[in-house]
Amino acid sequence: MVPSREGPRPCVDDSSQGALDHSVCPGVGIDYPRLYEVHYGRHPDNWLTGIVQKVRTGHAADPTIRLAGASGGVLTRVLQYLLETGRIDGAVVAKQGIPSPMEASAVIATTPQEVLDCAGSVYIQVPMIPALARFEPGKRYAFVGTPEQTAVLRELQRRGDARARQVAFVLGPYTGTALSPRALEYYLRSNKVAKEDPVTSVQWRAGKWPGYLEIQTKSGVILRSPKVYYNFLIPFFVTDTSLLSRDFCNEFADLAVGDAWSPKFENAGEGGVSVVVTRTPEMETVIAEMCNKGLLALEEADPAKAGDMHGHMLDFKKRGGYLRGRMRRFFGRPAPDYGYRPARIAFPRRAVELIISSVFFLCRSAPARWIVCRIPERILGPFFNWMRLRWKALSRPTKRKGLAQYDVIITSR
Repeated sequence: MVPSREGPRPCVDDSSQGALDHSVCPGVGIDYPRLYEVHYGRHPDNWLTGIVQKVRTGHAADPTIRLAGASGGVLTRVLQYLLETGRIDGAVVAKQGIPSPMEASAVIATTPQEVLDCAGSVYIQVPMIPALARFEPGKRYAFVGTPEQTAVLRELQRRGDARARQVAFVLGPYTGTALSPRALEYYLRSNKVAKEDPVTSVQWRAGKWPGYLEIQTKSGVILRSPKVYYNFLIPFFVTDTSLLSRDFCNEFADLAVGDAWSPKFENAGEGGVSVVVTRTPEMETVIAEMCNKGLLALEEADPAKAGDMHGHMLDFKKRGGYLRGRMRRFFGRPAPDYGYRPARIAFPRRAVELIISSVFFLCRSAPARWIVCRIPERILGPFFNWMRLRWKALSRPTKRKGLAQYDVIITSR
């Protein structure tokens, strides 16, 4: 994928993108069943969450690292440990503020401190694959990417790309929705920040978990918005990739990490807690080592219960992504092909998707964006959060029904 003001677009035939050809792009589609066969040697028992070695919940033991991370600091601490133990020479990670405070780019961190400097979420999607072009021959790397990016990396490895094969470990966050780069521009307008007052700092999840968006400007303006409030940007600026992807749990990452959205952790008030999933024996060895050394504070969890924490987003991706792709094709627009489809989707769930897709279509229009940037965030944020909770409560029975029995039909044969 390549960047644009509206978010990532399908890549072109350009070796500088780190791809072998145009087909190695999530905008075109990755054949997940075939990639599973090549990379893991089999299809997953559970197509919702992918192949799993073990599931744990917890956080980095070091409170500084835990606070620096968007959730529990696990990805940050694991990357540091891989560098400290000589398993890798560098790590490809996204960093907010490069080349400007409002932008984010892929960097290659080569020291534990550089990894820590890159800690925290970035909610605008960042092209990560181009960083492979900066690899030094003979060195080993870790790669941190969204589900679409890690699948592209695995496809490049399958096709024999030499740079992709320098990646020894793949890590990634659970990823629901990413925002168009224009989201921040509109957010600033809604808060009446003058164009002549440049932004000097952006943190997507500053402070204590679950965090808040913090933006500082040259004149000293400081904007802070709780995560559950600034989520109002999602229906207006969500990327096409987010809407069409079928992978929430980062199925081709050796280590996948997501927020542990559970009352047990949310009400504890002790800081971020993560769901931590290992998918390969090599990564399971690393995580077990770190637990034994007291570097990670993790405890094993029931995979089914851990998956239930994200049931709403799993449905959004696995069934919703498929339905949205079908609707795009119906209207003559391109949509990625992932090589499989849900075996069954009940009519009520299809009806719910018509509502969801209509909301996204209307909100992403120019008039809707013009309106939203003129409503103060202090009004829109709480209103959106109230609407979000109401919608989740109303749609939960339909969106959860049958999800535990999710099965697929492979279409790429």
